[in-house]
Amino acid sequence: MNAELVIRRRVAYGNRDFAEMVVWRVPEPVPPTTHGFKYRLVYIVDGRRVLGFDNERGKGDHRHQDDAEHPYEFVNVDRLLADFVAAVRQWRTDHDRT
Repeated sequence: MNAELVIRRRVAYGNRDFAEMVVWRVPEPVPPTTHGFKYRLVYIVDGRRVLGFDNERGKGDHRHQDDAEHPYEFVNVDRLLADFVAAVRQWRTDHDRT
């Protein structure tokens, strides 16, 4: 079984910022995760990643905010998307982008 695309969506918030969300169902977990999804969600402002959620091989589930990296607890895809959208919303509020 090959990877199956679950969602691929790009949302433009303005002419200088956008979010991109991509999630695949994979036949085997991406080590060290135990779930069957590979994902990358990113919010870009002025060509720079300011937020990101991903599960890189060897690192597992984690999130990026500005230049910091933090562990992320993956529950399911719906929760992942909700957490990412909430983080983008909060970042935009905190940086007067609403």
